[in-house]
Amino acid sequence: MTYDTIILERPADGVALITLNRPERGNGVVPELAADLIHALNALEADFSARVLIITGAGKQFCAGADLVEFKRYLDEEHAQAQEPYNARVLWPVTQKIVSCRLPVIAAVNGGATAGGLDFALACDIRIASTAAKLGETYIKLGLNPGNGGTYFLPRLIGSGMAAELALTGDLVDAQRALAIGLVNRVVEPDQLIPEATALASRIAQWPRLAIEATKQQLRQSWHMDLAGSMNASFWGV
Repeated sequence: MTYDTIILERPADGVALITLNRPERGNGVVPELAADLIHALNALEADFSARVLIITGAGKQFCAGADLVEFKRYLDEEHAQAQEPYNARVLWPVTQKIVSCRLPVIAAVNGGATAGGLDFALACDIRIASTAAKLGETYIKLGLNPGNGGTYFLPRLIGSGMAAELALTGDLVDAQRALAIGLVNRVVEPDQLIPEATALASRIAQWPRLAIEATKQQLRQSWHMDLAGSMNASFWGV
C-alpha cells in the first residue's frame, strides 16, 4: 500500500523502514500522517517477515511535532479543543501505538526532533541520532506543557533533574549532548544514519520474532513492576 504522508519500505531481512514524508512542514503531524503511521505499524505487525522497524524523517527534520497550521485551524473550530484536545485526537494514538507495537522501533533522528516529535522518538525503543540532530522538549516556548508523553518518558530515560531542565527551559540540545545525558544511544554522521540504524536492526532481526516481541514487551512492562513481578512475567513469557 502507498501512503500520502509517509513512505513505507517493506521488510528486507526482517527490517522495515518508515520515513515521515512532509518535509515542507518539518514532518509536522496532521491527522492524515497519524492515520498513515498507525496503519503502517498495524500492517507491519501483521507481516511476520517484519522483525524490527526504523522510523526516520524526510528532509532536514525528524519531526516538528504537531503541525502548527493544522493545530491553529483546529483551535479555531468552535468548541473543538474543549471537546477533545488536539494531542488526544492526533498525537497520543501514535505515541501509544509506537510503545505497544510488537516490533522494536528504532528512531533514526536525522534532524530536528522537537515537542511531540521528540516524544515520538522517546516512545521508540532505541534512538540513533545524526550529528545534524537537534532535540528539544519545546512545548513551553508555545505556552504549553509537554503533552505527548514527554513528562512520562524523559524522567525514565535521563532522570528527573535533567528532564525538568529540558522541559522547563525548552532548550535544544545537539546530538553529542543528547548522547552524554542518555537521550540517544549513539551518534553518527548524517550519511551513516540509515546504514547504522539498519545494521543495528539487522543484528536484532536475526533472532526469532517471538523472542524479540516478548523481550520488548517485558522491558516495557518492567517500568511498572517490582523484581518479582518482572521475573514472573519473564517466566510465563507474557
